[in-house]
Amino acid sequence: MSDNDRNAVPVGGVFTIRMAVRWGDMDAVGHVNNTLYFQYFEEARVVMLERVGLGFGVERGWVLAHASCDFLKPLLYPARIDVSLRLLRVGRSSVEFDVWVALADEPDSVYARGRNVMVFIDNETGRSVALPPNAVQRLSTIFLVPSARV
Repeated sequence: MSDNDRNAVPVGGVFTIRMAVRWGDMDAVGHVNNTLYFQYFEEARVVMLERVGLGFGVERGWVLAHASCDFLKPLLYPARIDVSLRLLRVGRSSVEFDVWVALADEPDSVYARGRNVMVFIDNETGRSVALPPNAVQRLSTIFLVPSARV
């Protein structure tokens, strides 16, 4: 990635998708099971990559290198949620995000937050490879002006 590309990285930009909490997302205690937050984050990453055309190919693709989540308060059914990714860093072969879940009608009420790091790899060797030359340009089209949330 050239210096010009690094200057164009939309660091701080936010991408958000809206989802419904499903009845089956609850656990025996009556709130969303902790494992589901990782699936919510996954869905946001997959939708984001598909929209910018950096999805999963036969020869090259993405692996999740790091995932963390802090569970701040229980999320209950029924609910509509916003799952957001804030772009923190674009490296040679990796992308790092802050991630969080908030109620759609209460965006300042965050239920969980974490961090994800994705690495672009050669599917045959499993080794990291440089992001495509137009990756920053593509990411710039979807990450909106930095959000005041979180």
